[in-house]
Amino acid sequence: MGTVLGAMRNVRWHELQHAYGSASQVPGVLSRIAWGDAPTSDEALSDLERWISTPPVFDSTAATVPFLWELAATDTVRDRAGVLDLLATILAAGNAEHPAWTRAAHDAVAAGRATAARLAAAPDTPEAGGPSPARTVRAAATRLLAAIDRHACPACPGLPPRAAQVR
Repeated sequence: MGTVLGAMRNVRWHELQHAYGSASQVPGVLSRIAWGDAPTSDEALSDLERWISTPPVFDSTAATVPFLWELAATDTVRDRAGVLDLLATILAAGNAEHPAWTRAAHDAVAAGRATAARLAAAPDTPEAGGPSPARTVRAAATRLLAAIDRHACPACPGLPPRAAQVR
């Protein structure tokens, strides 16, 4: 499996749940996002979004977020902007019946703020025929940074706004 996503084997995925049952399939989906061709990666990202973040978050969501940050920071991942957008979706999602899951997922997203800041500041590398991948990643990272900095929700009471923490 290499160094990217290497720590996935340390998570007890079979003990975690997503929207449709056991999260034991999550490592395979993360691998398809990391190494799949464009259609495979796109389908895996869509599956993962349905499983862990829409509409509620699950106990598997917080376990998945660090690997999403790893994928977002890996240049060879085809849809890094899509991964960043999924992180923003997770930050906006919640689970009223399980506020601890929501808090853990939101904290895991916020913990990657430095990665988002680095990606938002990445230089542009124009390509012929359309917007550069760096530009789309930079735009998604900038949106996610704004969401992290202004995040407030019932599951995360008592946290100072992150914008104040980073100034």
